[in-house]
Amino acid sequence: MTVSICTLAHGRSTHLANLVTGLSQSDVLPDELVIAVMQDNAYDLPGAPFPVRQRILGSGAIPLARARNTAAREAKGELLIFLDVDCIPHPACVPDYIAASRSHGGVFMGEVGYLPKGSTDAGVDFALFESVAVRHSERPGPPARGLRACEDYRCFWSLNFAMSADLFRASGGFDEAFDGYGGEDTDFGRTLSSQHVPLSWVKGAKAYHQYHPHFMPPVHHLNSILANAATFARKWGHPTMQHWLRAFVLMGLVERTEKGWRKLRDPGESEFALTRQQADQPYASSALVLAALEAQALTT
Repeated sequence: MTVSICTLAHGRSTHLANLVTGLSQSDVLPDELVIAVMQDNAYDLPGAPFPVRQRILGSGAIPLARARNTAAREAKGELLIFLDVDCIPHPACVPDYIAASRSHGGVFMGEVGYLPKGSTDAGVDFALFESVAVRHSERPGPPARGLRACEDYRCFWSLNFAMSADLFRASGGFDEAFDGYGGEDTDFGRTLSSQHVPLSWVKGAKAYHQYHPHFMPPVHHLNSILANAATFARKWGHPTMQHWLRAFVLMGLVERTEKGWRKLRDPGESEFALTRQQADQPYASSALVLAALEAQALTT
């Protein structure tokens, strides 16, 4: 079985270099790495024992759906493994996905371990990563072994997943009507559900998420989230990203009208301070921020 790793990148050159270095230590090497580059210039990357191909999409936007489709379309492998630019695959990630795809059909989601700040300062050290990485508290844990069916397709997460190239093409890929950040994963999961494609959690197939400052809920993507929420509602007849939108309402950034969500103002420093991931946190948490906002609302 031939394997293509598909990723997309905008900035974060050190993260991408670490992905390449980690992937080079895989127990089973992929046949290629395909990178959809969402900027004008290609990356200067470390050498790798497999071909690395960069497809330049240009700057000016972060079209996540189009970038994933581009990487998948350019890929030549029978199995596509999608990893975000800030992921470092465990040496067993590729063979774990190969084993899953040989025994089951559908879409597979592997484990993710979040690394604290500074974990990659000395380079790629899998023993260190395994000792310090933590699971995201808002994501389901992996099965004890093998695979476990994911019954809630809203849990689909493009950070670390795999599926056959044939199935990706048959699904239609990511809907490029979702432009920028927000909603494209939930839409793809909804599409898989409508097509009765099995979705499974995998024990193993692990990737380590490299630390980077982040905002959650993602107030820095307010405009694209509002636009993509409207796209999702028109397409499926029901809303999505409601926990983020609820937080934006409580912050006074948006309001809900009969015609959908309406922006009231841009976020300011107080909203960025509230949602900013702190240096001592390996990941940002929407649930904690929303709980704080709900508690504050009860007292006002």
